[in-house]
Amino acid sequence: MKRIAVFCGSSKGFNDDYSRQAAEVGAYFARNQIGLVYGGGKIGLMGIIANTMLDNEGEVIGVIPDLLRHEEVAHTKITRMIVTKKMSKRKVKISKLVDGYIALPGGFGTLDEIFEALTLGQLGIERKAIGILNTNNFFNLALRQLDHMVQEGFLKQENRDMIMVSDSIETLIEKMAAYEAPKLSKVVKTVVRK
Repeated sequence: MKRIAVFCGSSKGFNDDYSRQAAEVGAYFARNQIGLVYGGGKIGLMGIIANTMLDNEGEVIGVIPDLLRHEEVAHTKITRMIVTKKMSKRKVKISKLVDGYIALPGGFGTLDEIFEALTLGQLGIERKAIGILNTNNFFNLALRQLDHMVQEGFLKQENRDMIMVSDSIETLIEKMAAYEAPKLSKVVKTVVRK
């Protein structure tokens, strides 16, 4: 995996574990020559990962929509900043740059981005590995909701299993490297072709 998109908060949260693990992700990526593609901010967990990578001479690519560039604090020292016209264009650009996706703790934006990646994988539009770094059990309730969706017949188990979860970046990357996308059902194949 040469580049991975990391979705995470523009806040640090209340627990120092989140910042600590964000720094671990940045150091791990730099050490293993994995490029970071992210939202382009210099604040919160986003800023911690980017700054750690820059301190360790890693590649950092930010992708930010123009409308957020003025509201968010855009990082000015990263390897490359790409500005898009719309939020939807940002997601497409990120998709074209990466080999996989990881979510760290964050808010609505983080969930939006990781669930869009999952939807693309479910439909077979992409076949990239998708991971959740479950720092401090942050995602446990969201993962339980997905299990409930399987139990109630709204999500197939094979699609639920697309999400790799770990509280260790090393273990998560190992799982992602071994990922094999599920085979598409005939119904999904027909929908994707249209």
